[in-house]
Amino acid sequence: MFRTLKKTGLPVETGSGGLTKFNRTTRELHKTHWLDAACVGKSISEKIFQIDKAVLIVKADAHGSRQMCRVNKFGFPRTTAKSTEKKVKGFQTGDIVKAVVTSGKKVGTYIGRVTVRKSGSFNIKTVDKTVQGTSWKYCRLLHASDGYSYNTTC
Repeated sequence: MFRTLKKTGLPVETGSGGLTKFNRTTRELHKTHWLDAACVGKSISEKIFQIDKAVLIVKADAHGSRQMCRVNKFGFPRTTAKSTEKKVKGFQTGDIVKAVVTSGKKVGTYIGRVTVRKSGSFNIKTVDKTVQGTSWKYCRLLHASDGYSYNTTC
């Protein structure tokens, strides 16, 4: 990989793990992946700025299950084949929704990742809990599922 990058003509520099750790500790930086990447090599700047900025963390999430039907302990089908339709009432598992429930036991506002069911009764996973059995009528799409979850941290 190093030789291939050198062929591009761009400046390329490598360094050992020990040098990276030395650069990070002399600058009194935290042990994080992105700060380690900034401290690789000999020609790093004396002062690394913007260490107090939020970092975007992107995590690949599943789009669902490829399993056509659930099986018992012997490997025989115990359910019918699942539907080929991924969207239910315009929503798909993994979408970020805002649900404003105005009646029933679950009155409140919930923002989180939705799990759809063919019946139209969805589960919404918020930061601290999962709200089960929320009707699709209360939900509004905030972010369509693209296979990733996003978070920020300092």
